[in-house]
Amino acid sequence: MKVYVHPTLQHKEPLSFGIIQYKDIQIGESPQMLKGRLQLFQESIFFELQDSQVTDLEGIKEWRRIFKALGKDPNRYRPSAESLYRRIKKQNYLTPVHSAVDLNNFFSLEYQSPIGLYDTSQINGDVSIRLGEPGEEYTGLNGRSNSLKNLLVSADENGAFGSPFVDSQRTAVNQSTNEALQIIYLRPSLSPEDHLKLTESLKDMFLQVHGGSGKSYII
Repeated sequence: MKVYVHPTLQHKEPLSFGIIQYKDIQIGESPQMLKGRLQLFQESIFFELQDSQVTDLEGIKEWRRIFKALGKDPNRYRPSAESLYRRIKKQNYLTPVHSAVDLNNFFSLEYQSPIGLYDTSQINGDVSIRLGEPGEEYTGLNGRSNSLKNLLVSADENGAFGSPFVDSQRTAVNQSTNEALQIIYLRPSLSPEDHLKLTESLKDMFLQVHGGSGKSYII
């Protein structure tokens, strides 16, 4: 499977993406170590946000700007990392789902960036990262039909399946998933060295929890 940035997007914003492809992984209940770290991290974020707004955070601010520059209103379509932070500010903490989703949420909070995780068995052909087209939509993990026009999306031969707003139900990972694709929406303000370091760090932690093998690169 090849993952690439569609040429039409390259003229819009100077974006980079961390790509990780996993094989032979085993997803299950999150280990206590991960549950504990995620809970403590959320409590720390909650107290840090007592005297500030979620939109004051540099990563959130940066992704809101990108959404707006691409033509999507960030007040109506919030970057997924912002939605996580808003839940925590209300003390509506994230509860464990399974090891893959919990780890994805942990790193999304740490990086202040959206991260997508997809079941490779549900992806057909190569993956392009592009802008959603007029009339394009999919049923998201939020249970709603979501308009993808002017939204950054990942798409295969069957159409779009992921975005930094909300991912589709079609490619959602579950405990039977053994091959997965992870896309990190990297903040443009960070250096190429930081992009690589963050991507490698996520891959190493994911493999530590799930076993298997993985390869990572930046596009």
